[in-house]
This record gives sequence, structure tokens and C-alpha cells, in this order.
Amino acid sequence: MRARLPPLNSLRLFEASARLLSFKNAAEELLLTPSAVSHGIQSLEEWLGAALFLRTTKGLVLSEAGIAYFPIVQQALDLLANGSAKIASPASRGQLAISAAPTFAARWLLPRLHGFRELHPEIRVIIDTAHERTELSDVGVDLAIRMGRGNWQGMIADKLLAEDMIPVCSPAIHERVRGLSDIEQAPLIHVTSVSEDWAAWARATGRPAPAPASGLQFDTIQMAFEAACQGLGVAMGRKPLVDAELASGKLVEVWDGVCGTTSYWLVGAESTADDPRIVAFRRWILREAAIPA
Repeated sequence: MRARLPPLNSLRLFEASARLLSFKNAAEELLLTPSAVSHGIQSLEEWLGAALFLRTTKGLVLSEAGIAYFPIVQQALDLLANGSAKIASPASRGQLAISAAPTFAARWLLPRLHGFRELHPEIRVIIDTAHERTELSDVGVDLAIRMGRGNWQGMIADKLLAEDMIPVCSPAIHERVRGLSDIEQAPLIHVTSVSEDWAAWARATGRPAPAPASGLQFDTIQMAFEAACQGLGVAMGRKPLVDAELASGKLVEVWDGVCGTTSYWLVGAESTADDPRIVAFRRWILREAAIPA
């Protein structure tokens, strides 16, 4: 009789959270929301019938059960990753799987990818935009393009691009929304997957944070930009992702100041840094990132 297994995805969430001792940092590494990580940990704890973490005044710490469970989970995940790599077919070794957020993949990576294909036609590139498959130990994921600060343990991280936030709207909306004070009265467009955008911008500019429930809400940055182009409100633009709309005039900047947020990084495991496929892609994408838009 096969032994019962815990929810496998929750094991990845636990491993990252236990290693970083932070749901927020684990979410950043896995390109998930802190809420998704927290819910996944809760599901695992309910399955085990034991608390794995303790919330203290000094932050998140492992419980006695968590301390005992952590090395077991790490060993199991490493065993799966290494075993899968050993039996991978020769054909799969000629492919390169890149994990990236959907909007970045569509707006920045995809328009440039033909250049890599021309240089390396022997490498079959797979772009994976599924948020739940971003752990580099997962089968088939070789590199990830992530937002953060570049401090992922056991990883090599190369900075690609800085990202700046700037409120944007259609030219029609801009007729009545021309400055900071106008923004607070305008219909705002929110992205539920990055709900901290407006709050971070408000802190940086010394403005009151808008209520998340106000205005329209979408689950992707792409939809938020489209809604802004349609004149439905003011969206939080992200340079360089919104550069095309700004250049074409479909969107305009409401305010000429920018709020620096974070950066995009190419992240890969130290153990695969010398893989010829990864060396080739890293060299190419760093060159592309250095070319002015």
C-alpha cells in the first residue's frame, strides 16, 4: 500500500520559507504572493497536524517540528531533482527552460528572443510563465528571471534591468489628471497580483496611499495597461514594460517623477553555471539588457 504523501507543492513553499525564515522572501523567490505561501504552509501544517513555524517579536522561526522536518524535505527535493536530471533524455539536454513573469516575457523577452535563436539554433528555448513553476530545482527549469535584490542563497544572480514605477493614463484622461493631487481624485487601476504598487509609490512620494478597493482591479499588469489605454483610469506603469505605449502615445506619464522599485535578475543555480546552454543564454541576455531601449 502506497504511503500517503503531503501536498507536494506545499513542500517547496515550506523549504523556501524555512531556509529564508520569511514568507515574504520565499514568495519573492518563488514569484508568488506572501498570501499564497502562507496558505500553502497552513495546508501542510493541517496535513501534518503540527505547527512548523512560530511567529515571534523577532520574526519567523522554526518550531521544534519544523526544525526536524526541514532537512528531510530538503533531502527529498534534492533527490527528486538530481534523479530526474540523471534520467533526462538527450533531447531534453538540448533545450533551455526559462521561467519568467508573463508581462516581462511578452513585452521584453519575446521581442528579442529571435536574436538568441539566430545565434544558437541548436538550443530549443522554452518560456514558462506559470507562477507555480519557478523553483530552479524543479524538473525542466534551468533559469529564472525574477524581481528582487539579487540575494538568493545558492544562486548566481545577474542584474538585468532596473524597474521604475510611474503613473500613466490615456491622453484623454490626462486632460484632467495632470499632477499628484489630481491622481488622488482619479479612478485608479490596480493589479491584484502586485497590490503593493500604489502603496509603494505613495510612500516614495509622500502621498496618502489609495484604498485598494477603489477603482478597477485586474489580475495581470498587461490587462491594467490595456485598461489605461482604453481610458478607464490611471494605472501604475512599470518602465521598461510600459515603454512601448509611452513611445506610441497610447499612454502618457501623469507625473514626470519616477519611483524606483526593484530590479529584474537572471537567476541560476551555482551547480549549473558552467552548462554551455546557460553560459550562452546568460552572455546573450546580459548583452541585450545593456542595449538602450
